[in-house]
Amino acid sequence: MPAPQIITPVILSGGSGTRLWPVSRSERPKQFIALTAPETMFELTLGRIEGLANSGAPIVVANAAHADIIRAQAGADATLILEPSARNTAPAIALAALALEESDGAMLVMPSDHVITDVPAFHAAIERARPLVTDGWLVTFGIEPHAPETGFGYIALGETLADGVNRVARFIEKPEAERARAMLAEGGHVWNAGIFLFGARAFLEALAMHQPEMLAAARAAMDAARHDEGAILPDAAAFAACPSDSIDYAVMERAEKVACVPVSMGWSDVGSWDALYDLAEKDEAGNALQGTAHAIEAHGCLIRSDGPAVTVVGAQNLIVIATGDEIVILPRGRSQEVRKAVAALAERKPRT
Repeated sequence: MPAPQIITPVILSGGSGTRLWPVSRSERPKQFIALTAPETMFELTLGRIEGLANSGAPIVVANAAHADIIRAQAGADATLILEPSARNTAPAIALAALALEESDGAMLVMPSDHVITDVPAFHAAIERARPLVTDGWLVTFGIEPHAPETGFGYIALGETLADGVNRVARFIEKPEAERARAMLAEGGHVWNAGIFLFGARAFLEALAMHQPEMLAAARAAMDAARHDEGAILPDAAAFAACPSDSIDYAVMERAEKVACVPVSMGWSDVGSWDALYDLAEKDEAGNALQGTAHAIEAHGCLIRSDGPAVTVVGAQNLIVIATGDEIVILPRGRSQEVRKAVAALAERKPRT
């Protein structure tokens, strides 16, 4: 019996940091901030691969501007691939796949800024996917939905391929509320978590078939890469010629052998202050208080201050976020509109 493929965790860390502004900024996006635990989200991502059977040291594909932060948080074992420009997830994953092409290891691709509270369930889902990955399948992990969320893409599950593994019938864009409710009632649909497991060569073969221009540019960038302080720096000019596209559009929606492992593992993409409120510990009045934050006769508020002491009196269902130089206040349920504040700030002064 052949030995199981070694799994290399590939952590994508290219986020720009606007959805959790003003705490998260372009120079220090949310993955490098302690939001849900004493550790940063990036450190939590590294921690959840500990104990994973037959796994190797991680590869981190990241914005070159964050190299020093990553080195400080990732430790010496991680290999860094520093993107000279942002070209979306498919080219970023292609760089890691090319680094693993010779060994043809399996790649566990994970965003660096998600929360998974049930790590054993995650590891068990990975084990269910392993046999299909060995057989050349591209596997994604789908989150069993508990609400008709409109902020996530969905995956429609097809035929059963193995215990706890289904063929992907189709990918579904972020739906309107009515369609989301219908899919939840129907069953057989999961949230698209953006977490993947596949062999390096299987992914490169899919790129060669469906995105040959992307593969050629990524290969040229890696062939001409520089190596500096343990990091791989792909050639900037070659990588700039790479088409920008997500892995879902570029590969997963086009490839033939695409499978999904549905899993319930306490997942959140922490994509808004509302999501952070849902995750946070709360007092008897339903207030989540973080940093130098206080509440008097307030209910259902998220109050966080990394700067001055903030006290909210007599308010309900507010989000109040304060840093040393910015304060934003929104109704709970509308935290995605923080982007309006970011846009207004950009008009006032060239600082984010």
